[in-house]
Amino acid sequence: MNEILEILEKDARTSAEEIAKMLGMKAQAVKAAIKKFEKEGVILKYKTIVNKELVRDEHSDVRALIEVRITPKKNLGFDYLAERIYQFPEVNACYLMSGTYDLLVVVEGKDIHTVSDFVSSKLAPMENVRGTVTHFILKKYKEDGDILRQAKRDKREAISL
Repeated sequence: MNEILEILEKDARTSAEEIAKMLGMKAQAVKAAIKKFEKEGVILKYKTIVNKELVRDEHSDVRALIEVRITPKKNLGFDYLAERIYQFPEVNACYLMSGTYDLLVVVEGKDIHTVSDFVSSKLAPMENVRGTVTHFILKKYKEDGDILRQAKRDKREAISL
């Protein structure tokens, strides 16, 4: 991957000037490269990763990973059904997978019932969906390469009698 992209992927707040210094380039060249990546759709958007474990409240969403087994649509393959599924607003991500299930769908809802309603009323009844398995995320430790919460170490010395 391009070095500029690698730097921005680790920290999107890194300025073009900082990147230029790191790579021994001119800031204008870095800015032009970034603008080109944005125009071509290589850079889709800049985003903040929020540690939701630290800001949990009564409005926090529930997240689930749903394994979906499908029969590909003739002449259209997996892409057609994946597109139909990822169009739902509840769907955050959709991946074609190898293994027992064909798609892994990441869904978010205001509570467990909202997610289960999505699966039972929208996803499972879809034509060519042969089965689903839902896994609710209970706690996140690491996401997108970032550790969300460092374990607090007890600095007291153990005393035994």
